[in-house]
Amino acid sequence: MSMLQYESLLREASLRVTQPRLAVLAVVYDHPHLDTDDVLEQVRREYASVSHQTVYDVLRALTEAGLVRRIQPAGTTARYEARVGDNHHHIVCRSCGTIADVDCAVGQAPCLAASDDHGFVIDEAEVVYWGICPTCRGRHHQPVNRQLEGNR
Repeated sequence: MSMLQYESLLREASLRVTQPRLAVLAVVYDHPHLDTDDVLEQVRREYASVSHQTVYDVLRALTEAGLVRRIQPAGTTARYEARVGDNHHHIVCRSCGTIADVDCAVGQAPCLAASDDHGFVIDEAEVVYWGICPTCRGRHHQPVNRQLEGNR
């Protein structure tokens, strides 16, 4: 995407166009599933003086506006992605923490039918698949995050 397209997204969401918002949006589009510290590191490559708090504030504003999605699989830090509105799922490597997108499990949203909806109108299902990625499987790594290990 171009900066003009990012500007348009911000305006359509009724957000003021600022350099930090453009930079964060570009990073999230170019590098899905980064945590806040990694977003900050990427943004600082172009805007060295941007503060940690600014990145937090921008990520919150972009999330609230629906321009980015915040995900947080159990035992991991929050991550951000630009793929919004399609109810896709994720697969997480227990060893290195890599996250990849997985399209909807079955059909259209909410992807899964609850055995008992308790009267709710369900519009979304969140599924996280856990496993070992091909790179780690080839290296025979042990989980680096013991919290992830407990999610088996």
